[in-house]
Amino acid sequence: QVQFVESGGGLVQPGGSLRLSCVVSGSIRFSLPTMGWYRQAPGKQRELVTTITSSGDTMYGDSVKGRFTTSRDNAKNTVYLEMNGLKPEDTAVYYCNFAIAPSNSWGQGTQGTGSS
Repeated sequence: QVQFVESGGGLVQPGGSLRLSCVVSGSIRFSLPTMGWYRQAPGKQRELVTTITSSGDTMYGDSVKGRFTTSRDNAKNTVYLEMNGLKPEDTAVYYCNFAIAPSNSWGQGTQGTGSS
């Protein structure tokens, strides 16, 4: 079974920055899967925000393009999400998981709030 542990969230003013981390553990070869950062805002469905392949190719949703950057360190089984220029609409719980066929074992997520 795979486990995801997200951290780094917090409350920042609009325009501020946060850096999220996600450590992946369990019986997988972390360097292989394409990973994704997801978020779920209050009252909304969970959505995929960014993806990063094992070789580092990235894709971003239109709402975060130019403001968010994802990266990964395969040696540390860790995925990162650098969030800059935060807006109130970025307020959500952020999760990491596989971008393709996400595991049912979601982590607890980390709250990111871009609001004063």
